[in-house]
Amino acid sequence: MSDAEWWRTAVIYELYIRSFADGDGDGIGDIAGIRSSLAYLADLGVDAVWITPWYASPNNDGGYDVSDYRAIAPEYGDVRQAELLIEEAHRHGLRVVLDVVPNHTSTDHPWFQAALAAPPGSPERARYHFLDGPGGDVPPNDWRSTFGGSAWQRVPDGQWYLHLFDPSQADLNWSNPEVRAEFLDILRFWFDRGVDGFRIDVATGLTKHPEYPDLGYGEEDLLVLTDVPDHPHRDRDEVHEIYRDWRRVADEYDPPRVFVAEAWVADPERLARYVAPAQLHTAFNFPFLQSAWDAGDLFTVIDSTVRTMSLVGAPPTWVLSNHDVERTVTRYGRADTRKHQGRSGHELGPVDEDLGRRRARAALLLMLALPGVAYLYQGEELGLPDHMDIPDDRIQDPIWTRSGGRRRGRDGCRVPLPWTAEPDGAGFGSADPWLPQPPGWERFSVENQLADPSSTYHLVARALRIRRELDVPQELEWTGRSGSVLCFRRGPGFACVVNLGPGEEPLPPDAVVLLRSDTLDASGDPLPPDTTVWLRTT
Repeated sequence: MSDAEWWRTAVIYELYIRSFADGDGDGIGDIAGIRSSLAYLADLGVDAVWITPWYASPNNDGGYDVSDYRAIAPEYGDVRQAELLIEEAHRHGLRVVLDVVPNHTSTDHPWFQAALAAPPGSPERARYHFLDGPGGDVPPNDWRSTFGGSAWQRVPDGQWYLHLFDPSQADLNWSNPEVRAEFLDILRFWFDRGVDGFRIDVATGLTKHPEYPDLGYGEEDLLVLTDVPDHPHRDRDEVHEIYRDWRRVADEYDPPRVFVAEAWVADPERLARYVAPAQLHTAFNFPFLQSAWDAGDLFTVIDSTVRTMSLVGAPPTWVLSNHDVERTVTRYGRADTRKHQGRSGHELGPVDEDLGRRRARAALLLMLALPGVAYLYQGEELGLPDHMDIPDDRIQDPIWTRSGGRRRGRDGCRVPLPWTAEPDGAGFGSADPWLPQPPGWERFSVENQLADPSSTYHLVARALRIRRELDVPQELEWTGRSGSVLCFRRGPGFACVVNLGPGEEPLPPDAVVLLRSDTLDASGDPLPPDTTVWLRTT
């Protein structure tokens, strides 16, 4: 495989910049913190980093409300520091993938401020979705924000603008050629500075039905209805024309730049359309993230993903958690291990953290054994749980306020990383970071785990080293699926066995153990429940 196609087998580490590493001690992660931690990431063994939005922003939604796509938020640094980070990452053998947020801008963006100052029907308002309502306080239709409440906000002259997320995030009108041209220029701006690719936020949501039909929401429906035929603002056919244009820009560079789509679609065939030839390179496989810790569910997701992606020549992608969902340790520690859209915390029931961590370690080895691309969310290599008891007055997520305090939102998985065994701030840079760390957070620290040969850090680091050294074929062949056990091989020399059942499972007598999730010793003992093993086979 050529170096230009690194993205087909990469392990990519997601940096939630605000919580990864704080370089100046103000309690907020920043570019300086990332630069100081590049050796840590290279030693871990990842191939690339994906950095969440670092653009200028009022930060009403974790930087996903962008006011200037060509500037860096002052609390993170500046464009020159970003350029230095990209150069240094490349020297460490790490590629850099940025977030791009094309569905909406901040209402602080100059375009939106110009739209507010302009009259209805003006070119300035045509960059967004400004509509008249039927009268009074009734919005143009029943569309609801993903964060809760109506997706429409009224402005003083009586018109309404669309915001499928927070009211501070106004949806752009992608039927407008000016919008399309602007984002092509934004892509080139960062590609010219050495960025290797982009993760596309809300990749399915850019185009909207021109007639804005009702969806039929009930009053309590806070989530996007994804199973509606001809959905008026999700996964519309017209969006693929946009990505064909983007692909042409990416292919202008040597080596070509790459894209990964945040595409929440339940149907693998619909997902494959985003990675068809001449469109995007990869797309997140969210059904894998949503699956229960269950052999049948995982088999179905893995098998359908591998088969569907192979039909369009795209690699499958695998992800267990990210900045928008509960951490794997917390989710897998519950009786119900499915991912519940928009719900988190105590409302989902009690958590057995030891059970969750054992399953999370097994899931990590399963994910890293699969063909294609794997994404690690910061802290997964430390086995971090969610912080489920953030005080109400410290919650930052707009979901909390938009839902009237019914949904605590995503802050629990965004707590700053613990770097040292210090009790206050755990070496993050401040004793009082932007989100509070739970008591005892320092016990999961990088410092402690580096010193513990059995830690989750060493499990992940060893798995990444073996994955790179083996260089096995990208094909997957199921060799066993008996009850609660999954077994597959990749080529003649590598096999993976996952025991999701309640009892022990014997290992093949002629196999050599490469790595186990329960112990880093190369033991051939029977496989206990919630455990994965990598084997060298003949």
